[in-house]
Amino acid sequence: MTDGTESQIPSFHRKGFRFDLFRLFTWVASAATVATLVFIAASILVQAWPAIARFGLGFFTTVAWKTSDPENYGVLPYLVGTAISSLIALLLALPLGVLISIFLSENFLALPLRNTVRFVVELLAAIPSVIYGLWGIAVVIPIVQRIGGPIAGALGFLPLFQGPSSGNSMLTASLVLALMVLPTITAISRTALVAVPGQLREGSYAIGATRWETIFGVLLPTAAPGIVAATILAFGRAMGETMAVAMLIGNSPRLTWSLLSPAGTLASLIANKFGEAEDLQVSALLYAAFALMLFTLLVNVLGELVLRRAQKSISGLR
Repeated sequence: MTDGTESQIPSFHRKGFRFDLFRLFTWVASAATVATLVFIAASILVQAWPAIARFGLGFFTTVAWKTSDPENYGVLPYLVGTAISSLIALLLALPLGVLISIFLSENFLALPLRNTVRFVVELLAAIPSVIYGLWGIAVVIPIVQRIGGPIAGALGFLPLFQGPSSGNSMLTASLVLALMVLPTITAISRTALVAVPGQLREGSYAIGATRWETIFGVLLPTAAPGIVAATILAFGRAMGETMAVAMLIGNSPRLTWSLLSPAGTLASLIANKFGEAEDLQVSALLYAAFALMLFTLLVNVLGELVLRRAQKSISGLR
């Protein structure tokens, strides 16, 4: 028996209609996100097309960035600089970030102190890029200038440490980049470690494993998908970082493999050249921007494949 109140409720308040409307909004939001990405990529591609048509894939194997007649543009030195600086930053930040995440997810400190340390580490992500650049100029460059000479003298026979040493160098930019991506790795890795079921830890202790055996043999492998995701995001940020790198790397168009020499990245190239560029050079810079977008997308796709493989592996172990 009803009292007639149900018929008085407007249809847009009914549960079924409310769910359908919410689903419509989510579809619209998702489609708008994809459409925005496609629009950005298409806009850059259209404006970069004159350079694409003229230089083709040779754009990525040419060293010169020549603005005088005849114009000839190539980004090989900037590709190498982007790859090396991002990889060095990741190699420095990943082990440190994972160790910090272990320290913050286990009971090594009292909870209030752990939360304070976690807040300070995550606060690093909120610092503007230009502040990192200024800090690098004031602090990191003098340090690299002091240690660069002895490093080049002792290890100069290796391509990575050939001199002469410069303060504005690949090493300087990589050190600051490592600090910039550290909060991303730490925060996501910590979340992954905290999400590991407590039964796994208890079971490991029950069979006689020590604390560190449990951490490295159970917790880290189980949290591997989250750590992989953190690595992907950190690498993507390192590849696309602009202001701090442009202030510290030296912005040299010369192809070099040495960490102690000035270099350049795709992002710093675009930032430094775009303001004064004209005609074909604008198109070439947009070609570089389109390439950077594709490389970042490729890194994320490969990372997603690795992440899915790791998730399947972990699921099979449970």
